[in-house]
Amino acid sequence: MADPTPTQVRDFIAAGLSCEHLEVDGDGRHFFATIVSSQFEGKLRVARHQLVYAALGERMREEIHALSMKTLTPAEWAKAGTAPTSPVTHHH
Repeated sequence: MADPTPTQVRDFIAAGLSCEHLEVDGDGRHFFATIVSSQFEGKLRVARHQLVYAALGERMREEIHALSMKTLTPAEWAKAGTAPTSPVTHHH
């Protein structure tokens, strides 16, 4: 079976996890994913990774040999300053 492409990995994750932002880079063997999901709220990093592995299911074990991921909630993503700026008015 051919190695998965970053696009396929992205689609696998998106199919099993609702993401606000999802970016996957890789060469077929090693992947790096940035995943922003409100499903990560209140969860530790390990639990967040388990959600992603669950979304990938069997494919994770069989095809994706190395996946590094950055798992963020929408709030963490915004705080990281990497979110696109949108015209949001802040009320103090």
